[in-house]
Amino acid sequence: RLDAALVADMAGATALLDRSGQDGGAALLAGQVVATGSAQSDAAAEGSGKATNTSDSPQPPAAGAVSLCSLLSGSGAVLELARKLLADAWVVESLQDLREGFAGTATTRSGRVLFAGWGEVRQVAEGGAERVLAKRNERDRLIAESEQAAAAEHAAGAELEQASERVRAADAARDRADGELREADRRLSDAAERQRKAGWLIEQRRAAPEQGPLAVKRAQLEGELAAERRALERRRSEEAERARRIARLLAQRESDLRHEPRAERLAAACLAAGEALVGVLEAIERLLDEDRAAGEQVSAELRACAQEEAEIQSALRVEGEAVTGAEVAAQRLRDQAAEAEQELATVCERLELALPEVNAEPLGGDQEQALRARLERLARRREQLGPVNPLAGQEYAEALAHVEELEERRTDLETALRELRGVIRETDRQIHETFNATFEAAARNFEELVGDVFPGGSGRLRLVNEEQSPQPVLGGQADTVEGSGENGAEAGAEAELEDEAQPDGEQMQGVEIEITPAGKSAKRLSLLSGGEKSMTALAFLFAVFLARPCPFYVLDEVEAALDDLNLDRFLTLLRRYADRAQFIVITHQKRTMEAADWLYGVSMAENGVSKVLSRRLPAEDSPQPILSPQVAPVA
Repeated sequence: RLDAALVADMAGATALLDRSGQDGGAALLAGQVVATGSAQSDAAAEGSGKATNTSDSPQPPAAGAVSLCSLLSGSGAVLELARKLLADAWVVESLQDLREGFAGTATTRSGRVLFAGWGEVRQVAEGGAERVLAKRNERDRLIAESEQAAAAEHAAGAELEQASERVRAADAARDRADGELREADRRLSDAAERQRKAGWLIEQRRAAPEQGPLAVKRAQLEGELAAERRALERRRSEEAERARRIARLLAQRESDLRHEPRAERLAAACLAAGEALVGVLEAIERLLDEDRAAGEQVSAELRACAQEEAEIQSALRVEGEAVTGAEVAAQRLRDQAAEAEQELATVCERLELALPEVNAEPLGGDQEQALRARLERLARRREQLGPVNPLAGQEYAEALAHVEELEERRTDLETALRELRGVIRETDRQIHETFNATFEAAARNFEELVGDVFPGGSGRLRLVNEEQSPQPVLGGQADTVEGSGENGAEAGAEAELEDEAQPDGEQMQGVEIEITPAGKSAKRLSLLSGGEKSMTALAFLFAVFLARPCPFYVLDEVEAALDDLNLDRFLTLLRRYADRAQFIVITHQKRTMEAADWLYGVSMAENGVSKVLSRRLPAEDSPQPILSPQVAPVA
């Protein structure tokens, strides 16, 4: 009855139950219960007593009312019990027709019941047994669904355990993030405190600008501000350059889009031309095959002709050698005859005799004897002269050709030496120009970077000249080269080249670094601390990097001697130029590791196998780090 609605009277109960539908409902009459609760109970008890003690049936509560007991059938004992229980239960047409003071139970044929004893009006649900069966089926379905829900609940419990593990891991990550946040807050507080101190120092400096320590601080702050301004200008220029590049790429893209149809037409034309050329190439290949076959035939004929020609040339050589031998023999005989005639003429001239004719009369005995004696003297003189070399002319011609060849070689060498000197001079000029351009760019970058690494300080790069001592000549010989002929000329040319490449008293250029931190007057590197030397070296390294950039740099423990402030400046430089090159830093500094994008380390497990551990650190705007490491063994 706690689910029943509380109404004022029977009309309200009727209206409420008419709206309840087929599920039925219950209503409590508040006025009747409050007013006649105890009286009705007494009346009910009295009525039941009367029903028990007398056989007279009670009066109908309304016209046309039928006693509920009269509608029952069954055995006598059951009917007797039913009459006792339903003594004052009636079936009426309408509950509105009941008389006043009715304290029994009245029901209508539509299933609406009035329990007047406690003031309850109830509407029985429609459907009867079918509804009960439906409710039972609904119950079975609900039981099956509850079993499925229990299984799902079990699976959900397992998933909940896994989610709890993930939540615990996320909580641990959150705790670490909270720690990092607290550390960042502490750093922020420290930075705010330093900013406040800096503002106070600025005010103090403005109030007393001539005080020493404040002047140093002011210089440092001004240097930092200037560095930030330069960095801002660089960022603006880079953004402008990026915008111009984007505009240029967009214009190029639009031009490409405009030319795309033309390119497609050209591609289609090229494809058609390629298909047409395939047939032409096939025809050309056929012609080439025919020409190749004809060429092979002609080559075979040429080889046969060449073989015949070689045989003819061999025969001609043999015959030519024979003819040459005959000609040489005939020429030798002619030479001997000419020499004999010349000797005869000489003998006749010396003997003051007339040149005898060939067909003249033979000489007399005295003349013949005198001529024989003279011939003997001439023969002895010829023997004293030694044997005659018939190949002296050929050897002289060969020696003359060799000398001419050496002269040509000497001319070529001298020309090559002159060209080599020109190449050396051009190379030296290019080296000097490249060095000067690189030095000027590095010097400008160094002056800017010194303001970043030493706020308020200054520094520069300058060239120095160092006198070079005279270089000794190769081989330890004197500076002057003595020699004659070809060797002397080559040695002189080599010495001249050496002297031109390395002249005496040449001034070699070197680079000197001058650095003056804020508040110090020292300019020599030997007078600086270890951290200042490291920052100077880093400034020089980045200056050269900006002048001649490389794809990546390996920095090995370069910040080992740096304190926290200088370490911040070093990390600022790395972040500033990280988009131009890749920096690989070998370090043990925790803050340097926190500033990196990737971490790589080598760890050795208990089995003695080394592993390379890698971690990708999250970006500054990432909510939490990536917890999935990549581990690879090292062979």
